[in-house]
Amino acid sequence: MRWLAALAFLPLPVFAEGEAAGAFDYYILSLSWSPTFCALTGDARGEDQCDPRHDHSFTLHGLWPQYEFGWPSYCRTSARDPSRADTRAMADIMGSAGLAWHEWKKHGRCTGLSADDYFAASRLAYEKVTIPDVLAQLDRDVKLPASVVEEAFLEANPGLDRNMITITCEAGRIDEARICLTRDLEFRTCGEDAIRDCRMRDALMEKVR
Repeated sequence: MRWLAALAFLPLPVFAEGEAAGAFDYYILSLSWSPTFCALTGDARGEDQCDPRHDHSFTLHGLWPQYEFGWPSYCRTSARDPSRADTRAMADIMGSAGLAWHEWKKHGRCTGLSADDYFAASRLAYEKVTIPDVLAQLDRDVKLPASVVEEAFLEANPGLDRNMITITCEAGRIDEARICLTRDLEFRTCGEDAIRDCRMRDALMEKVR
């Protein structure tokens, strides 16, 4: 029973909702491998993001406020919600206006920023990170260790180290690259709950489409 007692003292992630806006420690910039989203969700929905004319590789999933352990969500704010034009304007890097709206509701309100400033910060953060050419132009399906994807990002982004980025997997596929940033959008070390890499050695990475 000693191990049960020990568990009581381990920190747990914060999953609360409705916190006051603006109280957080850093950001996670979440970049989604678009072919994985399309294969698992987008194709079945007929999402425009998955049309081959776009050639999407890593798209912006979101810019997420974080605590050093845990995160806020669906925060209380007096900021006005974005217009449809505002969310449509993010579709070029996010894939859809619907995702932009969802990200504002769940994460953007927690920043303490206006919707315009949140989307501007999200775009700036996205543009700060260089997508490795070998991934942005991937023209065939490959299976590879998730660590190879991480190494590619490290090589393409001077100042980024392995404690500042996490590669995630879903359903045997490369899913996301999550990069930790200060509130001023500089690279920083991730919190301990956000630094757990996928350890797959044969994760599927479908070609750009």
